[in-house]
Amino acid sequence: MMHRRQWALSAAAIAGLSLLGCDSQSSLPVEGMDLTGAEHGKDFALFDAQGQQRSVKDFAGNVVVVFFGYTQCPDVCPTTLQELVEAKALLGPLGERLKGVFITVDPERDTPEVLQAYTQAFSPDFVGLSGTPDQIAEVARSFKVFYKKVPGSTPNSYTIDHSAGMYMYDTQGQLRVYHRYGQGAQALATDAKLLLGLADK
Repeated sequence: MMHRRQWALSAAAIAGLSLLGCDSQSSLPVEGMDLTGAEHGKDFALFDAQGQQRSVKDFAGNVVVVFFGYTQCPDVCPTTLQELVEAKALLGPLGERLKGVFITVDPERDTPEVLQAYTQAFSPDFVGLSGTPDQIAEVARSFKVFYKKVPGSTPNSYTIDHSAGMYMYDTQGQLRVYHRYGQGAQALATDAKLLLGLADK
């Protein structure tokens, strides 16, 4: 059931995002969905494990991939982060310029310590971000991301349905590509290499 909900949420996100990208004259030959010129997802001003506010500008010169999720997610979140790890490996030396930013939608359980341990278990240069529930909700809205708590058998055993897709920024901090859940590491690596190549010309 969780998997079906995640796929449905991804499909809904794609349908909405398809109305927000650029026109065909400026489209990129990407594996994902070209979002060049989109008005949403401008930034993600939230806080890392050290309490420092981070934004896309902090990652200038790198391709940044943003994903919303939570550390107790049973399948979609770890699968997505592992795809990002594999994409870094496929890029070889360029992989160090592909950065992952994981934004929690579960600040109640994802303390800064938990979030840092979780993201760095995948890669030491992945960053986990959090904030107050209102701050996270505001950022999620700016990305057109949906999430909703689903009660469990105990107060602390809830799950969270959430949009499952990745947002890719170029080296200048501009949102350029959306990758749906399950599109794969090779597609991520291909688009990251394209964005890095555009910057290095």
